[in-house]
Amino acid sequence: MTNIPETGRSPRVQIRLVVIQILVLSLLGTLGGRLWYLQIREGAEYAKKASGNHVQQVVQPAVRGSILDARGVALADNETRLVVSASRTELLKMRDDGQAVLTKLADVLSMPTKEVMEKVRLCDAKTPQPCWNGSPYQPIPITDEATAKQALQIRERAEDFPGITAEPQAVRRYAAPGQANTAQVLGYLSPVTDEELQQAQDTDSPYLRSDQVGRSGLEREYDKQLRGKAGVTRYEVDNLGRVIGEAEADPAQPGANLVTSIDARVQRVAEYELNEAMKQARKEMDRNTNRLYEADSGAIVVMEAKTGRVVAMASNPSYDPNAWVGGISGKDYAKLTGKKSNYPLLNRAIQGVSAPGSIFKVIPTAAAINAGYSFNGPYECSSSYSIGGQVFKNFESQSFGGISLGRALEVSCDTVFYRLAHEEWKRDGGNKPKKNAKDWFYKTSHQFGLGELTGIDLPNEVTGRVPDRQWKADYWKANKDAWCKSGKKDGSYVERIAYENCLEGNRLRAGDSVNYSIGQGDTLVTPIQMATIYAALSNGGTLYQPTVGKAVISPDGKQVTEIEPKAHGKLPMTKKTLKAIDGALEGVATRGTAAWRFGGWPQDEIPMHAKTGTAEVHGKQTTSWFATYTKDYSIVMTISQGGTGSGASGPAVRNVYNALYGISPEGEIDEKRALLPTPQKTLPEVRTDGTIVSPKISKDPAKDLRAAAEAATEEAGTEEDGTAPDGTPDGTPDDQDQGATVNTPPPANRDTRRRDARRRDARRSAGRARRTAGRRTAS
Repeated sequence: MTNIPETGRSPRVQIRLVVIQILVLSLLGTLGGRLWYLQIREGAEYAKKASGNHVQQVVQPAVRGSILDARGVALADNETRLVVSASRTELLKMRDDGQAVLTKLADVLSMPTKEVMEKVRLCDAKTPQPCWNGSPYQPIPITDEATAKQALQIRERAEDFPGITAEPQAVRRYAAPGQANTAQVLGYLSPVTDEELQQAQDTDSPYLRSDQVGRSGLEREYDKQLRGKAGVTRYEVDNLGRVIGEAEADPAQPGANLVTSIDARVQRVAEYELNEAMKQARKEMDRNTNRLYEADSGAIVVMEAKTGRVVAMASNPSYDPNAWVGGISGKDYAKLTGKKSNYPLLNRAIQGVSAPGSIFKVIPTAAAINAGYSFNGPYECSSSYSIGGQVFKNFESQSFGGISLGRALEVSCDTVFYRLAHEEWKRDGGNKPKKNAKDWFYKTSHQFGLGELTGIDLPNEVTGRVPDRQWKADYWKANKDAWCKSGKKDGSYVERIAYENCLEGNRLRAGDSVNYSIGQGDTLVTPIQMATIYAALSNGGTLYQPTVGKAVISPDGKQVTEIEPKAHGKLPMTKKTLKAIDGALEGVATRGTAAWRFGGWPQDEIPMHAKTGTAEVHGKQTTSWFATYTKDYSIVMTISQGGTGSGASGPAVRNVYNALYGISPEGEIDEKRALLPTPQKTLPEVRTDGTIVSPKISKDPAKDLRAAAEAATEEAGTEEDGTAPDGTPDGTPDDQDQGATVNTPPPANRDTRRRDARRRDARRSAGRARRTAGRRTAS
């Protein structure tokens, strides 16, 4: 007998086998269901995701839009160059970090090996320029000036140059038409940084690693419109990197074109005349320091009076913005940023601040009338004015007796404004100011727009300064500790000033007010602010926000977005006051401190208004200012350490006006020679394919005009006898805008001047008759 069952299975074993079978079948069913779900139901989606793991992106940079002048002449555009670039990622995979490859590359490109090495290193706090400040994952341009032979060497020997590419690319070009540099207005480009990539990631205008970004000027202000959108082509590749198909492609969209209000011809004349004025100033002796003027920097602004649009804006010293294209070299970077460079990257028209001197006097004139004083006066123009033990003088102690505010502007009498400012200071409580002090002189400056941004469409504009009570208090609070530490009651001049400021630097003192009234002391303005103010005086009192951009035109030319002028306020004066000041400023140009620079000007046809300014700067030579306007334009020019207003800046401003209106040295108007007798109102013509018609421009309009003026002078039989256009001796000293009137010309020249004047009047009459006859014939 045996105890083993016949079947060999006990009921317990059978139950276990059944359970196992059920589990296996369940697992197989689950696995099958999952496979069905992945391969059938969601198969397409997962296939798409899987292919994404094997997709490579190729970026085609967008062509950046052009920056054009008002007539369509390209100030900045693009040109095709052979660009040699290095992939830092590929180089770092090599044992020597790519040094051998870069050394061979330097030899092919005939470049110093050190320069090539520096171009591919990344910028950081410890690494000076040149270095790469863009993304480390995008190709780094080594040069954009490769020859076809060099490019072929690199491409044919690709195995010797892993990570190196040589291909044609659209590269930014700053064309400088007619030698018009326009550097500080245009700005420059550099690669996008990782930080910028992250910041713009979720915006409506994200960056790609290949993008170039505007760093200053119009390139920065209108970067979004100019940049366009890069194209991206996505390729499917296998595990060996071979292309097996094109997954998706987004074509590149070129950037829009920016039309500006700049006229390249006038821009060139402004740049040329500013530079020539500075060169001439360096030949003149400063009577105060007994050394030649340094004339180390300057700026000029030409603005449409009725719109605030900028026709020309020049800053000196300047630079070539093409130096930044393709990466700036260490040598060029040092030239632009070193201590000896005098910082040419600064746009001194909007970033240069200094005391304005007597061109500021239109503001205290308006303030005095608003405070209740009569325009007609009379006000005593004495040779000096005393406050306590301090004497404030007119230049060369000249006295004119009782005069009106208008005459005070004409002869730039300081003591009239000293008295008014001192009187108002006392009315407001003096050293113990009233709770609700009127502060008319300071309040009016703010109403004129000083101490604030004009809002021009250029980056990094500065506000200047109105040294009112609030500023005094804030400044004292910030500097009190330093003054108290360095000040000494019986020390040197500087130490005594520090001691005085420590005790009462927060007080608005009488001396502060009288200095402020003539644009001195702690007052700071920019040329663009003063050009805006003098434009408002011309147009009837409207303060416009200055603009350089005039219109944005889409790449296909079908969409044009005009940038309309924007008014942001009115001058704080009545029409009667404005008319009175307007008449006084006309008197400055005809019989006042600027008259000797506008001799022979056709005043009856193009009324000229002007104000000269010579600002004193502690430790430096005087700053030259010249502010002017006609019915069409305002022009303001300044030269740091350049001397007097009309002496240094006057001739240059006159020459710019001559170019605008086509005026000869004898005062005749030649409409054929006029560059821009009236502001440009229309936009450039756009062709059906989106391109913009660009008129021709001569190689150098400034030199052409100079040559034409010299030829006209010779033709008129003018003898070179060492006299200025109005017959005064060349080099007649300026009044320095501090109370002097026009110097009386020597009697020996009076008959000559009268005879020349009669000849000019006869020529003008004949010219007017011809123009009138022409208009009648045309009608």
